[in-house]
Amino acid sequence: MGAGGYLGVDRSLTGRAWRERAIDQRTALALCQRLGVPEIMGRILAARGVSPEAGDGVLDPKLRALMPDPSVLRDMDAAAARLSAAILAGETVGVICDYDVDGVSSAALLLRFLEHAGVRALAHVPDRMTEGYGPSRKGVESLAGQGAALIVTLDCGANAVEALAHAAALGLDTVVVDHHLEGAHRPPALALVNPNRRDDVSGLGHLCAAGVTWMLLAATTRELRRRGFWRERAEPDLLAALDLVALATVCDVAPLCGLNRAFVQQGLKVMGKRANPGVAALADVARLKRAPDTHALGFMLGPRLNAAGRIGHALTALRLLATADRGEASKLAHELEELNRSRQQIELRVLETAAAEAERIIEHDGARGLVMVAGENWHPGVLGLVAGRLAERHHMPAFALGFATGAAQAAGSGRSVPGVDIGRAVHAAAEAGLLVKGGGHPMAAGLTVERARLPELRAFLSERLTAGTAAVAAARPLDIDGAMTAAGATPPLIEMIERAGPYGAGNPAPVFAFPAHRVVYADLAGSEHIRLTLENEAGARLKAIAFRALNTPLGEALLAERGRPVHVAGRLAIDTWNGGRSTQLMVDDAAEVPG
Repeated sequence: MGAGGYLGVDRSLTGRAWRERAIDQRTALALCQRLGVPEIMGRILAARGVSPEAGDGVLDPKLRALMPDPSVLRDMDAAAARLSAAILAGETVGVICDYDVDGVSSAALLLRFLEHAGVRALAHVPDRMTEGYGPSRKGVESLAGQGAALIVTLDCGANAVEALAHAAALGLDTVVVDHHLEGAHRPPALALVNPNRRDDVSGLGHLCAAGVTWMLLAATTRELRRRGFWRERAEPDLLAALDLVALATVCDVAPLCGLNRAFVQQGLKVMGKRANPGVAALADVARLKRAPDTHALGFMLGPRLNAAGRIGHALTALRLLATADRGEASKLAHELEELNRSRQQIELRVLETAAAEAERIIEHDGARGLVMVAGENWHPGVLGLVAGRLAERHHMPAFALGFATGAAQAAGSGRSVPGVDIGRAVHAAAEAGLLVKGGGHPMAAGLTVERARLPELRAFLSERLTAGTAAVAAARPLDIDGAMTAAGATPPLIEMIERAGPYGAGNPAPVFAFPAHRVVYADLAGSEHIRLTLENEAGARLKAIAFRALNTPLGEALLAERGRPVHVAGRLAIDTWNGGRSTQLMVDDAAEVPG
């Protein structure tokens, strides 16, 4: 350990250099003076690019101020007009969505809206095992056979050229609501509402599909108002639906900036009121005892919803989010809880094999910008999770692909690290003819490839990703917002810091260093985590937890360093367990104290 990093840490227990997060001191001071906040808040805001003029809007984001006219999105007016026409004519509307949280949240938003408008709606969620991602001929024919005149695709459809051409041949209109990158050919839809289509200039490419869906509902509500539809019935309360938008935004790892940040902050308030029976029941089975936050959405509620699409059927998750019946919601939430437990067991089995294969490949061939593993009979529902774990472990993009026994094709998922766009790389591979199909966005992708072309695909992606991966690896420090002691980490301070949240992708949570604190207690919590207590020189103590640290250098050191001073870095939160209210540190890293 040299002396170049923050507190002299240039190589921590996770292999990172610590550095003070760069800020403009004058901006930080101006923020303190303008907002009347302590120095640490000025530093936090300045480090995240907040100007003094924008400070009020960050600490108290108003959706009204940040919400653009939905018409800025290409094809939005055409989509709202067609959906309004269907409602006015009493047509049956078919809905096709993806099987992840963003997809089923988007579908629940639309289904609840259509129910409020008195319209018959049919939902088709593709089966991951038999249909794969997105609209299919089977799905289109099923909805047409049940009387749908209009099909709306949500969180899918941007590349469904063949399926939507089939819908057109059957006489169906289609509206696509998506946020994934376009392929070479645009599907023949009446409207394609996608902030990431090549000719969209709205600047809203950071929205997830649920955010775009909510804007479609706002535009449709306005259009129906213009046509007099709401004269005899109450307009829907779209603000009350922001809990689903917040859930999808966090679980889809959309950047928490601009409109997304307002969506999530307002959505968390809505969720705290427990008005949606499905979300409330899900929180209960997840044993969420505190006010919902981004961590709860991403790591407690999201995995349970995703479990349905991974090893069951995502229709269960959609029914949960769309139901108004609390009894049905409780039943469905418990079904998801059981599916999630099964998913965890399957994931661990596949991860063990995949991790060993990844280590073998890296040792033999080197990583070359990505990790790609493939195995026989790996459950397709957990491959995205496995890829995510490998990306986290090796700090680079990772792909996990599965073959059925004797199959000629492999299908699977990729997950990336911040700063490396795998969606574009997968699209390039598809356009180069290397894939049967594939698509995604910067942090996640799905693909299908012929078994014989797997080495060629690995080489192609390696060429595309190596430079970006190397750049990210070279700049992988841990940014520290400031130093603190156990005595200074108080609930009132944390409450003030949380005003600059919610934190997540695009708005990183503040990280604080606790210099030379002794580990006075450390023990296993659950199957992967380590719970500990830190103490400063004056005897003030701070509870802490290191998630998924077992059997890592960080975890081993924390367990072994009892009684010895260590530098610890992490994020602060308020722990309300059993009705209490205390400070807890989420440990990100630690380093030995020299001497």
